[in-house]
Order: sequence, then structure tokens, then C-alpha cells
Amino acid sequence: MNYSQISEAQIAAFLNDPKIMVLLAIFSIWALIWKGIALWKASKNDNKYWFIALLLINTIGILEIIYIFYFSKKKSKAVI
Repeated sequence: MNYSQISEAQIAAFLNDPKIMVLLAIFSIWALIWKGIALWKASKNDNKYWFIALLLINTIGILEIIYIFYFSKKKSKAVI
């Protein structure tokens, strides 16, 4: 299939398909949940650069999951 020959009507029909709309809603909710958790952890850990990156970059939750499980581990502070 030559993608340059896809018409606007075909794109509109694809996006108006109820199955596609449900799938997009599921992906949106999935990403919103992970983004909220990751942003909350980044703010609690005072990771300003991670907070900005997580806020601006949309990866359907992939970057957020990586941050939560690998980079958000709070470092223990030495008690003196």
C-alpha cells in the first residue's frame, strides 16, 4: 500500500471506528495513570529535570515506567 495515497476520508473513517476510539481511550488512560505516578515521584524526589522530561515527552507510559522502577529510587541519607 502506498501511504501517500491515503485520503482524508479514509483517515476520518479509521479514527471514527468505535474500536479505534476505545483503544485510544485505553491508551490515554494508561499513559495518564503512569504519567501522574511518575510526576508525583519526581516531585517528591526533587528531580526537576526528570519532572520536566516526563511532563513534555509522551511515550504511552514507557518512559514513566522506566523512571518509576529504575531511576526514582530515593537515595538514603547518611545520618550524622
